[in-house]
Amino acid sequence: MPPRLNLLSAAPRALAFRPKPATPQWRLPLVARRCYSAGDDAAAKKQTDLPVAEEGAKGPNTETLPHVSEEASAMAKIRGGEGPDVTQGTPVEEVVAGDKEAEKNLPEVMKTKNKKPATAKVPSGTRGYATQAEVVRPTMLQQPNPLSLSSDGLKFGPVAFPMPAENRLKSRYDPVVDQVTKLLMQDGKLSVAQRNMSIILNYLRTASPPVIDPRRPLLPGAPPPSHLPLNPVLYLTLAIDSVAPLLRFKSIRGAAGGGVALQIPTPLSLRQRRRTAIMWILGAAEKRKFRGSGKGSFAYKVAEELVAVVQGSSAVWERRNGLHKVAVAARANLNYKGSKGR
Repeated sequence: MPPRLNLLSAAPRALAFRPKPATPQWRLPLVARRCYSAGDDAAAKKQTDLPVAEEGAKGPNTETLPHVSEEASAMAKIRGGEGPDVTQGTPVEEVVAGDKEAEKNLPEVMKTKNKKPATAKVPSGTRGYATQAEVVRPTMLQQPNPLSLSSDGLKFGPVAFPMPAENRLKSRYDPVVDQVTKLLMQDGKLSVAQRNMSIILNYLRTASPPVIDPRRPLLPGAPPPSHLPLNPVLYLTLAIDSVAPLLRFKSIRGAAGGGVALQIPTPLSLRQRRRTAIMWILGAAEKRKFRGSGKGSFAYKVAEELVAVVQGSSAVWERRNGLHKVAVAARANLNYKGSKGR
């Protein structure tokens, strides 16, 4: 077994230190530089000069944009209209304005035209300009409005202003349909009333044409019965307006003497007449017998009552005729003095 070496006990001696050779760095080769002579400078300049363009040749950046008037004239020609006249140049007066030497060579006609009229002297303490607004001339009113809408580029044309009533949010429904829907509503449930209204209109549209009773004719100018299902809104309006009363009674207690009330006929407006007729139709529809059941049962009753009104078989006609008969008998009460102002 070889003996162990004790480094502490060994005599120290100099050790050679050899560092690790550094990695060579890559360097670009140096390019020899020298000053150019006069001949070399001329040769280099001849090589760097741009080529001379031929006469009439146009490069990619040599074409300038057309003038605004020329572009407007081209667009008007494409669209078939009349654009600005580009053949008319700038007047000579505007070209030579400010150039005194050029103004001397102008003809006498142009010289007198360019002379400004002598202005009167403004007295001290007053303004040399007007603070009053200019009056609009009638010629300016005849010019077309530049902000008017045109149909260029639109598929269905511009919207007409003011918009019609049926295109507005709050008046998009027919007034009669809206009034009947509001009277059909119960407990504030508008969606249920609108659903019942759609059932009524659908029933009037799909029902067979009514048979008109000659003893109880509809309003004058009404379309033939075969045309009514084609327009259910007109069908509904005709049924309501035909049985709408023209007036109502206003009771005045003690006017007849002995505590007896006096009935005085009072005319109604169109909306009041329709409301009275709708309430009569709804009351008669509640008394109708309907075999089915469900959410739309009352709507079908109302639709059947409307058809009966048009055919003249509804009890609403007797109620309207009775009201008018009593009003004719009470027309003498219109002379009562206390009826005015109440």
